[in-house]
Order: sequence, then C-alpha cells, then structure tokens
Amino acid sequence: MPTCRHLILLLGDQLSPTLSSLSGADPARDVILMAEVMAEATYVRHHKLKIAFIFSAMRHFAEELREQGFTVRYTRLDEAGNTGSLRGELRRAAEALRPEAVIVTEPGEWRVLDDMKGWRQLLACPVEIRPDTRFLCSHREFRAWAEGRRDLTMEFFYREMRRKTGLLMEGDQPMGGRWNFDTENRKPAAPDLLRPKRKNVTPDAITREVLALVEDRFSDHIGRLDRFGFAVTRRQAEELQDAFIANHLAQFGETQDAMLSGDPFLNHALLSFYINIGFLDPLAVCRAAERAYLEGEAPINAVEGFIRQIIGWREYVRGVYWLKMPDYVASNFFDAHRPLPDFFWTGETDMACLSTVIGETIDHAYAHHIQRLMVTGNFALIAGLHPHQVHEWYLEVYADAYEWVELPNVIGMSLFADGGLLGTKPYAASGNYISKMSDYCSGCRYDVKKKTGEGACPFNALYWDFLDRNGDKLSGNRRLAQPYATWRRMSEAQRQDYRATAARFLEKLDAGERV
Repeated sequence: MPTCRHLILLLGDQLSPTLSSLSGADPARDVILMAEVMAEATYVRHHKLKIAFIFSAMRHFAEELREQGFTVRYTRLDEAGNTGSLRGELRRAAEALRPEAVIVTEPGEWRVLDDMKGWRQLLACPVEIRPDTRFLCSHREFRAWAEGRRDLTMEFFYREMRRKTGLLMEGDQPMGGRWNFDTENRKPAAPDLLRPKRKNVTPDAITREVLALVEDRFSDHIGRLDRFGFAVTRRQAEELQDAFIANHLAQFGETQDAMLSGDPFLNHALLSFYINIGFLDPLAVCRAAERAYLEGEAPINAVEGFIRQIIGWREYVRGVYWLKMPDYVASNFFDAHRPLPDFFWTGETDMACLSTVIGETIDHAYAHHIQRLMVTGNFALIAGLHPHQVHEWYLEVYADAYEWVELPNVIGMSLFADGGLLGTKPYAASGNYISKMSDYCSGCRYDVKKKTGEGACPFNALYWDFLDRNGDKLSGNRRLAQPYATWRRMSEAQRQDYRATAARFLEKLDAGERV
C-alpha cells in the first residue's frame, strides 16, 4: 500500500510557495522531495558561489516548508546513499514511500524535461508535470505570438506584456507617452562616494555548513567563497528588493549601461538571483517598482527600463528558448571554432576591461548585462570563440544563470550565433564603446585611441577584421550599412593594416601567450 499520496519533487530553482506542484498539497498526506545531487552541480563546472547559494537556499526553503507542517525528504550532497542524480533520488524515494503519483513543476532546462518524460516508466507510477505558472507568458502563448512572424522582435512582445499586466499603462496607452525610454539610459557613470552601500547577508550556521561542503567538494571550480553575501531566504530577498527600490532604483536607469572599475554593482538591482531561484515573484517586483514611480520616488526612465528587463526581456528569452530547443544550443552562424582562452578562468590578461570584468565575475559570480554583452561577449564575438564554449562559460560562472535565460542571451544576443533570430545585428564594437561607457581604458597597457600596430587596443582591429571576414553574411544587414560603407572607403593599405594587426593578436591568443 502507498505510504503517501503524492511525492512532490522540488528543483533547486523552484523555491516558491506558490509553485504549481505545491498547489493542493496536503501536509498530512504528501511528501516533498528535495535533493542536492552531483549531476546537477557538475554537468557544467558551476561557480563555487552559485553552488553554495543554491544549496543554502534549498536547505532554508526546506525548513520553511517543515514549519508549514510538510514532511520534507531532503538529501544532502554528502549524505550516505545519495545516488548523485535527480532520477536516482526520485527512484530511491519512490521505492521507500510508494506514492500514488509523483508531481513536478516543469523544469527550466530542456535536458531535465527530456529526462522527466521517462520517469513514469522508471517509477511505475503516474508522473504529473505541471506548467511553471511563475512566468507571465506560457509556452502556448509565446508560440502563438511567434507564429507567422519573420522577426521575433522583443519590443513588440514587450508591449504585449505591458498590455497583459497593465504595468505603466493608462488604459491602452503607455504612461509617459512612450513604450521605451532606453535612449535616456545610456550615460556613463562617475565614482560616487555617496552611493548607498549594498547590504550583504551574513552567513548563518546552515550557510556556513554549505560553504565548507562546497569548498571541500568543489575546490577546483572557479570562484571564491569568502565574499558570500547572498540572501538565502525569501524574507531576506524581499528585504534586498526593498533596499534596491529605496536606494538605487531612481538612479538605475541613466547608468544601467555604465561600467566602473572598483564599483561592480553601480545601481543595478542584483535581484535576478532571487527571481530566477523562486524567492521573488517577478510581477510583484515590477508592481513594487511601478509604485515607486507613481509615488514620485523614481523617474519613469528608470522604472520602465527595470520593468522591461523582467516582463520584456526575461519572458522573451524564455519563450525563444522553449520555441527553438533542442537544436538552438548548437547554433554557430559564423562557424566560429576558436577555443575559450585561459584568461576567461583567471582574469590574467593585459586588456583592462576583460581583466576587470572577469576578475569581478570570479569574486562575485556576477556581472551586469553590459559587461556580459559588450566586454566578454563582444570579445568572444569578434575574436571568433566557439559559441558552445562561450555558452557553457556563462552558464558556469554566473549565479543567476540557468540555461533557459542564459542560452538565448549568449547564442542570440551576444554572439549572433543564431543568425539573427533574436537580435537584429551583431553587438560587435571597437574599443571606443568601452572607453565611452567605462573607466577601464585608463591605465590599460593598450591604447584605445590607437587603431593598429603594437600597443593598439585589440578590440579596434578585431572589430574591423570581424566585419571583413564575415562580409558575405553581414554586408546585407541594414543596421550595418554604415560600418561597411566606412570599411569600403578605407584604402586597401589601411584595411590590410587592420587585418594584419588582428592576425598577430589572434596568433598570440592561439599560442597561449599573454595578451
């Protein structure tokens, strides 16, 4: 006879009391299963901070569920008998509890869903896979929106999400008379000693135990644990949300594209960790930001830009992911095959922008969207790094990275490896963009104003070389008409100088020399 009605499996990024698999759950008759398994911690070599954050958050959420009266069967990574995989732990629990059925919420990654589809046969009992209702746009709704469209332009999808939610709307019109205030959000930043300090959460006994475990079991993974300050409970995450809205939202907009050495966070929200793991409800976060605008505490350009990232971009990339997987992961429009350089793991390069961003990534398991797009992503694009290796690096090193959100951002946005499904042009840029939006170029061994030759900023020659070697694929792109016109106006000697400078740099890169 069954010893429980439902066995409910919760994944590490499903730490939400409103999760669909918990709907109708009965503490008296159902058992919740949570498991720390080596297969999920190592299918890519995740950053130490990422693993520690997820494990600690899972353990704290299990305690929250127990306080609500639930029986939680929790498998720790170092527990005797741990099978090391989700399917192994589920089978072990099902054999012990003999449930009438297993209930799960659909996962965020295609590979896990593909595995789940075989669980009914594995367990010899029904397995109900419920939709993840924490998102605003279902898979069916996104497919219906995308059907028949030649271009999946995010801006038009975003407007539909605005209409659906009513956020920043006056009837059927956007507040402020515009849908998008992005043109006002592209200012460089200056050091600000008065910028409010970020609140770090002091590790408690549960987190300290997890930190010791991660250092012991994953000592060869990237990262360091001495700066751990993540929220690991819903209440802590909500406090950080409130602090962002009170202290940083008003300035978020105009400096969201800026980069400063020594100030990796600027006015960014640092809430994606908690939204993606399930602690914060994305719509509730947006409503709180909207209230700040309506109450005169933050300007519309800041609030609109923040909301667009959540109900626009976040929902959009999830839609693209599930629409195009599993083939999307193998996209390689430019046929790029250069291996990822070693400095992506160490930050040891003379290019100050890359050294700074990678160094901060090692320290914090975080970089904001422009650092990811226009520094590491831009370099990977114009240097011809292999898209799959770049994708895996982003998935490994950022604590907010899950494949559904990371893969389209890297394959589509950063690398244009999908050939333009997601982006209208490659986000390739010379050193001038980085110089304009950051202070990284000051003191760099390379001269951003020097175009070619010894000591010139590598981004300058690589940019033109990228356009040149991919002219057959890109010269017809209307958004690149001006750069290609400029390239054609150059003398052949100047073009050859760019090619030769890029070739010398790439030869050193391929040889493993310090660049």
